[in-house]
Amino acid sequence: MACLLEAPLRISVLSEVTATSRHYVDRLFDPDPQKVLQGVIDMKNAVIGNNKQKANLIVLGAVPRLLYLLQQSSSSLELRTECSVVLGSLAMGTENNIKSLVDCHIIPALLQGLLCPDLIFIEACLRCLRTVFISPVTPVQLLYTDPTVIPHLMSLLSRSQRTQEYITQIFSHCCKTPEHQTVLFNHGAIQNIAPLLISPSYKVRMQALKCFSVLAYENTQVSMTLVNVLVDGELLSQVFVRMMQRDQPIEMQLTAAKCLTYMCRAGAIKTDDSCIVLKTLPCLVRMCSKEHLLEERVEGAETLAYLMEPDVELQRIASTTDHLVAMLADYFKYPSSVSAITDIKRLDHDLKHAHELRQAAFKLYASLGSNDEDIRKKITETENMMDRIVSGLSESSIKVRLAAVRCLHSLSRSVQQLRTSFHDHAVWKPLMKLLQNAPDEVLVMASSTLCNLLLEFSPSKEPILESGVIELLCSLTQSDSPALRVNGIWALMNMAFQADQKVKVEIVRCLGTEQLFRLLSDPDTNVLMKTLGLLRNLLSTRPHIDQIMSSHGKQIMQAVTLILEAEHSIEVKEQTLCILANIGDGNTAKDLIMTNDDMLQKIKYYMGHSNVKLQLAATFCISNLIWNEEDGKGSGSQGSQERQDKLREMGFVDILHKLTQAPDSSLSDRAKTAMQQYLA
Repeated sequence: MACLLEAPLRISVLSEVTATSRHYVDRLFDPDPQKVLQGVIDMKNAVIGNNKQKANLIVLGAVPRLLYLLQQSSSSLELRTECSVVLGSLAMGTENNIKSLVDCHIIPALLQGLLCPDLIFIEACLRCLRTVFISPVTPVQLLYTDPTVIPHLMSLLSRSQRTQEYITQIFSHCCKTPEHQTVLFNHGAIQNIAPLLISPSYKVRMQALKCFSVLAYENTQVSMTLVNVLVDGELLSQVFVRMMQRDQPIEMQLTAAKCLTYMCRAGAIKTDDSCIVLKTLPCLVRMCSKEHLLEERVEGAETLAYLMEPDVELQRIASTTDHLVAMLADYFKYPSSVSAITDIKRLDHDLKHAHELRQAAFKLYASLGSNDEDIRKKITETENMMDRIVSGLSESSIKVRLAAVRCLHSLSRSVQQLRTSFHDHAVWKPLMKLLQNAPDEVLVMASSTLCNLLLEFSPSKEPILESGVIELLCSLTQSDSPALRVNGIWALMNMAFQADQKVKVEIVRCLGTEQLFRLLSDPDTNVLMKTLGLLRNLLSTRPHIDQIMSSHGKQIMQAVTLILEAEHSIEVKEQTLCILANIGDGNTAKDLIMTNDDMLQKIKYYMGHSNVKLQLAATFCISNLIWNEEDGKGSGSQGSQERQDKLREMGFVDILHKLTQAPDSSLSDRAKTAMQQYLA
């Protein structure tokens, strides 16, 4: 029976809580303005630090009434200010609170409030707006809906330190896209915010700095402008350098380093500039050390990875700074059982976020090892590194998996690592597993890595082939993503290089001629180039050439014709002529060219082309067609003599004769070799 009593008891407690909350809401409707004001003040005191009370008041409809009072011109300034303070306090609660406030149109109401001349009221509205906008659930686009808002906010920057702090914080949280950067830039963000970097208030300096970091990120226009900005007679980059000094708070050092990193990556500062090599890079390496908080180590490592990604010199410098490669190994042992963290809350937080450290370490290793062989060796020799990457590939966090495969891809560029560590740790197994079912972002990286593992000198090539990878790669070539199509076909191209006939036949069977020709008319040039590369590798060694051409010759010749007639780059046409040269090297396959006068005319045209690469490839074709095969290699249905006679009649000998005088030595040598066949 006890449980029957329990339910009514719970309801009565709830109704009691709701009753006290209702009392606060009812007072907002009192006809006496003084009582309303007192009611709002009492409500303010009741909700501070009390999330349950906040939720109750929202459910009971306090928000629309507070917004109504806030917007009434008949309300006293004091009442309007107190309303915005209470709304700000409600916004400090849960994400659901924020959603409710946004749904009640709090943002337009507060933005409207900024038109009031009273500074205290403006500051209260801005403080509340700041709280709403820094929440991840608030749509930032709401700041840009009315085009008059941004210029008005710029004009309020000069009113007080508080307006400066809140507005710059709003900007840094609401600048998420290149379009947002442009809007802020066009409304004078740089000129208006730069002077705040030397404000007496730390909070203002810090928020201004954050603003510059989001404005400069991947933005050449902003970065190029920032380089020339003077703050109190000093170049902005020097102000940032000063902010990175060790005596500054860590948050400031890190954000200043980010600003200089983004300016450098956008091309506004050279990678060998002393402010990058001697200041920014060492500052970011410093952030990776053990004594910093988890989030500082994550941000330091990720920013450093981004800074040096395209620059081998910076990678070399970083790899020898403060034992960085070994220091990053600690990212995988954190928090350890003997962790120095005594704060239980902090420990709990760090345990939940430890995967972010692993992700950051993989990213930084990927960046460090992307070019230099010695650095890659150093990374793979770091304790248990390959095991860590392998376990990273199957972590539950998608971001860690992506970072681990990125790291693996970076290391797979090394011939030595492919032959040693990759083979010893059978990394192809988890990689294949990852390819079975992953989002596109991971698939692109994983398939890029697989391309390298399928190179002919990689010991992993054989076991991968035996694992039934061809089907998987053929399915990638049908993806909507050009990057995945490229990787699928690239891996098949590597697989077909000097492969057994069995493998080649399986590739053609699995891909299907229809898909192969679809790829040959792909709008993406990279896909087309790799497909031509695949075809060239399939059509190598005479028996393979003859076999493939006997079953698919007609379609292949058709595809070659289409490419040579269409508007394509020199590289594409050169690759296509090389395929034709391979066909010409077959015993029976060469008949497909010899009986096709239109194709012969095309070869003739390219022998006289203005581009040497195309002349060379076309001459190579003819050289193979006229080759004198009385050396027992067998001959096609048209003997070499007949072929030579036909080509002479068509004027090829004259062209060859002319080409023996070509200024390019490889072209003239090729033409001389071909001419000798006529004399043989």
